[in-house]
Order: sequence, then structure tokens, then C-alpha cells
Amino acid sequence: MLFYLITLSLQRFISEDVPVLGEDSPANERFVTTEAWKHSDFLCKNYILSCLEDGLYNVYSIMKTLKELWNALEKKYKTEDAELKKFVAAKFLDFKMVDNKSVITQVQELQVIVHDLLAEGMVINEVFQVAAFIEKLSPMLKDLKNYLKHKSKEMMLEDLIVRLRIEEDNKAAERSLVEIQQ
Repeated sequence: MLFYLITLSLQRFISEDVPVLGEDSPANERFVTTEAWKHSDFLCKNYILSCLEDGLYNVYSIMKTLKELWNALEKKYKTEDAELKKFVAAKFLDFKMVDNKSVITQVQELQVIVHDLLAEGMVINEVFQVAAFIEKLSPMLKDLKNYLKHKSKEMMLEDLIVRLRIEEDNKAAERSLVEIQQ
């Protein structure tokens, strides 16, 4: 909604009050300025209200100004944002790779969770991401995990994913070879 108001050049009404011109300015100028502000405030407020569900519309339509409406909505939804951040962070911390699922599929799932964290404004540098991905590898990949943890050169996330893909392909080739030999 903020982006929409910005595109209409109306975002300033979120934080502004009715402009007060001094007594030294002409009465008609004071009237025109106040009415123009009220009109823009009315438009912005109704742009937002029109996007709300019917039940929420009834709750928030009683607000007198856009600033009042915006502050009420921000108070309600900023709390939910904090809860979403905690949920996404917990999802990241609880994620564990398992042996019976493709490593690459699980890496992609983890990448989606990291993307959600970043989208929520949490900062996770790439070195931490690589370390976390390595730490979350399944017990079946213990040797690879130890090798990657003790590697002296820093690895980028894409390099790690390529390495994991190669490792998974090698394991699949080994399994195929064993099946053929049997």
C-alpha cells in the first residue's frame, strides 16, 4: 500500500497533519490549502480502506484521517510482522536435513527459508549461510561435512551447492554401479 501511495505521490499524508497557514496569508489561500490537503487525505484514506476486507473496513472506516488510519494499521500489523520474523527464524533454526530425501531438494528448501528471512529484513551474511548449510547436512554426509568445515578457503553458497550436487550425483552413480554388479 505504501508503494501505491508513493506512485501517486501521496505518501506524505501518512505523517502530515492539516497545514496551518499564518493569519498573515489571505483567507482564500488558507481555505484552498486546507481543502486541498483534506481532499488528498480523503483520497488516500479511501484508497487504503477500499483494499481492506469488509470486516476490517467496518472497523477502520471510523478513522477521521489517513494518519490515524495508518497508525492504527501499523500498530496492528507491525506486531504480526514481529511474530512472522520469529516464526521464520525458528523454521530456519529447526531445519534438519534427512537421509531419505535428496540433498539438493533440501538445500532448495533451506534457500527458500533464508530468502524469507532476508525478506523479513533479517541480515544473514553469506559466510554464516554456508556454515549453517554445512551444519544442517544429514548424518549420512558426516565425512563431507567434516571436510567442508575444516576447509581453509572460504566457500561461497553457490560453490557449496555445486559441491553438494556433485556429491549427490557421485553417490547416485555409486548406487547404480552396485545395483548393476549385483
